[in-house]
Amino acid sequence: MPRIHQLPHNVVTKIAAGEVIERPSSVVKELLENSVDAGATRIDVEVEQGGAELIRVVDNGCGIHADDLPLAFASHATSKLTNADDLFNVQTLGFRGEALASIGGVAQVTLQSRPADESCGAEITCHGGDLSPVRPWNGTPGTRIEVRHLFYNTPVRRKFLRTPATEMGHIGEAVTRIALGNPNLHLTLRHNGKPVYDVPTSAGLRDRIGLFFGAEVSEQIYPVEAEQGPVTLRGFIADPACERGTAKLQYLFLNGRWIRDRSLAHALQEAYRGLLMTGRYAVAFLFMEMSPELVDVNVHPTKTEVRFRDAQAMHHLIFAAVRNKLQREDLTGRLRVSSTLAPPQAQEPSEPPWSFEPPPPLASYLPFPTAPRVAPGHVQAAPPEAASSAPTADSAADFPRPPMHLNGAKAIQLYDAYLVLETPEGMLVIDQHALHERILFEQLKARVGSATLEKQQLLIPESVELTADQAARTLEQRTALAELGLDVEDFGGGALLVTSYPAILGNRSPQEILRAVVDYLTSKERPPSREALLNDLLSLMACHAAVKAGDHLTPEAIAELIALRALAQDTHHCPHGRPTSLLFSRHDLDRQFRRI
Repeated sequence: MPRIHQLPHNVVTKIAAGEVIERPSSVVKELLENSVDAGATRIDVEVEQGGAELIRVVDNGCGIHADDLPLAFASHATSKLTNADDLFNVQTLGFRGEALASIGGVAQVTLQSRPADESCGAEITCHGGDLSPVRPWNGTPGTRIEVRHLFYNTPVRRKFLRTPATEMGHIGEAVTRIALGNPNLHLTLRHNGKPVYDVPTSAGLRDRIGLFFGAEVSEQIYPVEAEQGPVTLRGFIADPACERGTAKLQYLFLNGRWIRDRSLAHALQEAYRGLLMTGRYAVAFLFMEMSPELVDVNVHPTKTEVRFRDAQAMHHLIFAAVRNKLQREDLTGRLRVSSTLAPPQAQEPSEPPWSFEPPPPLASYLPFPTAPRVAPGHVQAAPPEAASSAPTADSAADFPRPPMHLNGAKAIQLYDAYLVLETPEGMLVIDQHALHERILFEQLKARVGSATLEKQQLLIPESVELTADQAARTLEQRTALAELGLDVEDFGGGALLVTSYPAILGNRSPQEILRAVVDYLTSKERPPSREALLNDLLSLMACHAAVKAGDHLTPEAIAELIALRALAQDTHHCPHGRPTSLLFSRHDLDRQFRRI
């Protein structure tokens, strides 16, 4: 029988690191929290290769005494607690005393620090848990930490790191949370020598939201304030029109600490009930302040989960405050002028660019063989060389144009959403959007398979503001998106440039298209396979290009859609699984009217 024995120190540090240090962003988070706890008013973060090679954090905080430097890398050594009772009155972001010990166990760390009242500072290094002697350091007051070659001594964990762009996205998210939770902090972030964020002290909360998430969010948020007993709530909630496909833009902070809490997230969503469609999520930035005695933060090693003494009261506070604010605001949808409708040159338009027009006939929506509509401000991509030119209406690879009649069958449109068709079997009720979505999906899939999908170049690329994590995930799939005609480029700071988009989508907003793609990508816990990605994005594109409920169709357009139905394969369901039609047989009709 194996005997019990004490684990070596280097094994203990690696085990501890596995709980606290998951990836480079975990290092950035822990170091930033230490700097904030040290009273820093400015923190500069520099990263190389997504943090795998270098993470440097410099602050102007209180510094560390030279005699305490070796203790900084000791497990469970901290200046933030003195006894067990302090665990129930935590007033700092960090308190476990594990961060530096964990980081030092899996990286090569140099720690340099000088208290403001000392004439000279000191430095120490920790390589895989091995400490050097303390040496003098002639630096400015504050603390400077360099973390190099993360996981150099645990190659298995290093192998599981993602691309630098992805890891940088996670680091950007860690910086975002600290910057939002500490409005009096000047914070900068650089990657491979290039500036990513520079958040000055003068930037208020709304300004910071705009910096990280763009004007689209910051211009659609309402301030919210509430108080319930010893708890105060403040922050911003977004107009329902600013909803997202995931809950990633729901930021909750408690006493400056970013937290995750299912109960509070549920309260937020419930407050928006009836204002958001199923599967859509509200955008909010909420900050709660309460006595540390009313909450337990010693729940999880990452300190992101907490336990409230009165969770039900917290749920009620969030729900009531958000709901009351939404009821007081005028949430009537506002018409927003699309940049895609602006003329390429600055000139006085003869009529407002947002004037309404009757919906175009169905042929305007169909990709083959009808030529796509080109929106003002766009230019159609030049045709390829003759050897690889796109098929014409007479090409065998193309879908033939159907005859503009129904072979004597009678069809009408109801509620500008459903088509009712007489067939030999009975009365067929067709969802015009679901059917057109299926037809476009199969046509798109055929075009992608034959590499003949047309794209529409933008004269002026459109900038789309995203979070760092969203931008990183999107850039990871840049090749797959290009296959679908959607070309994006990194514009820095979480912004992406859309340079072209599928011609089938006509004059639909490239921003709207990209945001739908981003919502899809960020809703996945892990990247889908290439086949699944293409299939899902083709479904998404088909959905955006198809006629909608509310589009009035001419008799010719109805005839064209029904004729195309005969050319598609799986017309009984749309790509998302919804039925496209319901058949009421002649027999059933006769029975309902008691003819038989």
